[in-house]
Amino acid sequence: MKEYKKLLLSNKAWASERLELDPTYFENLSKTQTPLFLWIGCADSRVPAEEITHADPGDIFVHRNVANMVVHTDINLLSVLQYAVEVLEVKHIIVCGHYNCGGVKAAMTNHDFGLINKWLRNIKEVYEKHYEDLHDITDETARFNKLVELNVAEQIQNLAKTSIVQKAWKNRQFPHLHGWVFDIHKGEIKEVLNINAGEWSSPVFHYDF
Repeated sequence: MKEYKKLLLSNKAWASERLELDPTYFENLSKTQTPLFLWIGCADSRVPAEEITHADPGDIFVHRNVANMVVHTDINLLSVLQYAVEVLEVKHIIVCGHYNCGGVKAAMTNHDFGLINKWLRNIKEVYEKHYEDLHDITDETARFNKLVELNVAEQIQNLAKTSIVQKAWKNRQFPHLHGWVFDIHKGEIKEVLNINAGEWSSPVFHYDF
């Protein structure tokens, strides 16, 4: 059997199981979506948002990219963010990184990776910002893990800097921002940073509405 056929068969089995539990499941699912959460996660195949949080379809609005980045020039990310905040009115935005992240690991080297260098530069900026403190950590794995955490915290700051988030804070006091790291070795999530709606300010990245 071809590999992709297994996915189709698994889908049929999953749909049948859902209908056995609730005959109206897909009828209700198709009506609308009202997720409480926007998840900005890594594209790594080992970190699926719904699986590691035991969430159901419809619970989490998901955007994933290499190393869970919030880049101010990324129209894809900004479009997802605007839709989630202004249309879906999510109450929480989660940036979830993970230990042993290939993108972060690549950014810590001086290798030339071709096109992806342009994306990894955003992580390298975080690495450079904390370079001395990171290299005070003698254990390489601990240093790697710390940069994963720092990168998540930086992306939370990047969210707070957007006019999309700030406008929502002014108009409806949501969303709250959460920086998490998934420990791929234990299956558990670690909280790195939380910013409640409106509890952030910057004289430079402040917008008057």
